[in-house]
Amino acid sequence: MTTKDPLPGKNLMLAACRGDVHNDDPLLRSASELAELHERRLGASREQADAIDHERARLVREIDHWVCVQLPPSLGAARVHTETIGAVVDRLGQFTACAFAALASGSKGELGDAWERLAELAIGYEDLKDEVSVGHRRLPGGP
Repeated sequence: MTTKDPLPGKNLMLAACRGDVHNDDPLLRSASELAELHERRLGASREQADAIDHERARLVREIDHWVCVQLPPSLGAARVHTETIGAVVDRLGQFTACAFAALASGSKGELGDAWERLAELAIGYEDLKDEVSVGHRRLPGGP
C-alpha cells in the first residue's frame, strides 16, 4: 500500500484471511476476523450461525465506514459497483474458509472449485480496489 492507495492489495487481503496480519491496518484485521467467523460458521448450530452472522454484519458495516473515510470522492461519471468493499471482504473470508475446508476434506473436485472461486474474487477485489482508489468507480452509499 502506498499513500496513493488507501486499500490493501489482494495478496495482503488473502494473507489476512488466512490469519496472517502483521500490521495495524483495520481492513486487514477485519478481513481476518471475518474469515475466522466463516470458519466457525461451517460447523455451527443455527443459533450459533445467527450470532456469527450478526457479528459479520457489524464488521461489514465497520469496513464500509472506514473505506468511505479513506477514499477520495469518486469522479462525476464513475459507475456504481453492486457491492461495498465490506461485502466483498466478507465473501473473501467465506471463500477462504470454504477453500480450507475443501482442502481438509480431500475432495479434489471441491478443492479446485473452491480455490478457483477464491482466486477469481481476489482478482475482482483488486480491480475494484484500484478503480475506487482513483475515483473511477464508486461504492453504494459512498462518496
